[in-house]
Amino acid sequence: MIKRAHDGIFHKLSPKHLHRYVSEFAGKHNIRDLDTLAQMRDTVARLVGERLLWRDLVADNGLSNAARE
Repeated sequence: MIKRAHDGIFHKLSPKHLHRYVSEFAGKHNIRDLDTLAQMRDTVARLVGERLLWRDLVADNGLSNAARE
């Protein structure tokens, strides 16, 4: 399933952000049985108090240059 999402959405999976891709996929999988409105409510509820700062997104996490490409 992640491979299909990779081909259709992400196009390129970065090792640096792999945990984010997996978390997104797991979240979508966990709410798949809810109706659309309930999915939207659940997603918004989980966003409250969460933020991803730009500096955290682009920070070097120790990966080599080869792993980043």
